[in-house]
Amino acid sequence: MITAQDWEDAQCIWSYHQMGHALRPCSVAIGLGSHDLGVADTSVDLYKRGLVPLLLFTGATSPTTRERMPRGEAVHYRERALELGVPGSAVLVEPRARNTGENILFARGVLEKEGVEVASVLLISKPYEERRAYATARKLWPEVEIVSASAPMTLDEYVNSIGDARLVIDMLVGALQRLMIYPDQGFMIRQPVPADVSEAYQRLRQAGFTSRLLATDSPSS
Repeated sequence: MITAQDWEDAQCIWSYHQMGHALRPCSVAIGLGSHDLGVADTSVDLYKRGLVPLLLFTGATSPTTRERMPRGEAVHYRERALELGVPGSAVLVEPRARNTGENILFARGVLEKEGVEVASVLLISKPYEERRAYATARKLWPEVEIVSASAPMTLDEYVNSIGDARLVIDMLVGALQRLMIYPDQGFMIRQPVPADVSEAYQRLRQAGFTSRLLATDSPSS
């Protein structure tokens, strides 16, 4: 059972995960692969609004996407973008990355190979991954400006789209754990975690929302 306190704590962490960056024109949009085709849809929307001249989708497969996206996350994202009217010449694919760090590094490599000059990146992820994506990109690609973005959704809307409230809260908790421990591993910049967010995290852990936590404080995920 999910209590009123659980929902309040989940909302607190959801809000923290979102960066609230003002959207502006950037050199390229990088869509981070996942199970969520909403990342591709958001990328296309921002392209059509004229915020970027080029899309790059990055991602291989994972246990959660292997059956749904057998050709790879980035490839399925590209197919979605083409269905929505983006010309093929405006969509690049990076099909090897299996985590957020590889998403950034491998996407950077593709852009360098293609001769794309990058001063700023519109980095598009799932709503609860905005801060993690930003922190990772700032560590691995510090010379470019990063604008973090996602589909504009409330927590309730996202839960409805996934259809599993407990899983969503587990993912919120797991993403926050990584934000706290990955800086020590050199994977992302450190960001302050407000006291209310830390307290919400501890309560949700104690309430059993732990399926997406790392078993130990290790970088594997």
